Amino acid sequence: MTDPVGIAPLPAVAADPVSLYVHVPFCISKCAYCDFYSRAGGEALRGPFVDAALFEAGHWSHYDLLDDVPSLYIGGGTPTLLGQDLVRLVRGLIETARLRPGAEVTVETNPETTDAALVAALIEAGVNRFSLGVQSFDDDVLRRLGRCHDAERGRAATRILRDSGASFSIDLICGVRGQSAASWEATLQEAVRCGARHVSVYPLAVEDGTPLDASIRSGVVPAPDPDDAADMMLAAEVVLTAAGMPRYEVASYAQPGHEARHNLVYWTGGSYLGVGPHAASMLTAEQYGRVAGAEGWATPPSSDPLCARARFTREASLEDYVRRPLADPGPVEFLDTDEVAREDATLGLRTVGGISTAQAEAAQAVETLAGLAEQGLVRVVESETGEARWSTTQQGWLLGNRVFEAVWTGGGTQRS
Repeated sequence: MTDPVGIAPLPAVAADPVSLYVHVPFCISKCAYCDFYSRAGGEALRGPFVDAALFEAGHWSHYDLLDDVPSLYIGGGTPTLLGQDLVRLVRGLIETARLRPGAEVTVETNPETTDAALVAALIEAGVNRFSLGVQSFDDDVLRRLGRCHDAERGRAATRILRDSGASFSIDLICGVRGQSAASWEATLQEAVRCGARHVSVYPLAVEDGTPLDASIRSGVVPAPDPDDAADMMLAAEVVLTAAGMPRYEVASYAQPGHEARHNLVYWTGGSYLGVGPHAASMLTAEQYGRVAGAEGWATPPSSDPLCARARFTREASLEDYVRRPLADPGPVEFLDTDEVAREDATLGLRTVGGISTAQAEAAQAVETLAGLAEQGLVRVVESETGEARWSTTQQGWLLGNRVFEAVWTGGGTQRS
């Protein structure tokens, strides 16, 4: 059977290289739906934060973790709120880390802080990709989301990025209460026309503890309707695919060759190092062991000789991070070989290319996938290379969490 989507499986990223993520925790204001760690204001801490981040990255470079960096991603928060301090951060990171030739270097930005002169300076410093948080080209929807820009400012930001010549992506949110099908269609058409080569489409999620969550619990606003969101996700696939940006992951569309390489690291089990407060990291057992042994960090229990990966986040506040950027990580999660196989299978199913039958077998998930196939959620397809692979159906894409949970919890239970 030929895969009707016609997209080859995404290439896996080797575990040895380490991608670098830097979390910039500053925003003009907090959006109603956002649960990322960030701080409105904090001007006095911006310069010291950059100093701390560069110090931290330099420290990890001594462990040879940054000798072959395939991607550098600076996110947040709103990194471009740093202004020239962001240029200093980019230059310092590129001087510290050994970026692979042609490495993807991405900076997140929002419309209200996308300035032509700053964009030009960042490109000169080494940035070759921007990720713009547009979310909508409808002023009413932007107000409901608590965004601090309007639609025209979003359009102006896309023009600045297009004119810069750099590749850029835009983020869109659907499923917002009061967002009509016509409004969503208009936003999609503007996304096609604006010059972006990558579009991420997310259904509005209600995260615990956010202002949106509080408003819904108090009855001020109704909860998002998942059926509306599903209809809008389907509409996005039709419009963006027709415009030459096929979907390659649950929420991601791109012109061929413009897929987000840094995100592929997450979806294919690659190693990544997070710098900054609340930045997440995942390293192989060998990479983590080199650091833990010297830094005195937690090590896997002696009863777990099959530890394959370590995942951790240093959940320090911004103030604590600036004072002590090398603090020990919080609880460290150690994954054994079986858990790694299940996680790789779960994340791989987020991509249109899916996972190989060998990956399914390694995750002990073949029976689980067969059951999901009977429900019409997954199928076996043939890739362009003739390889049989498991991938989600359209229904399985829309009900992805059901598929992912089943593979994660069901895989590994079929041992004799």
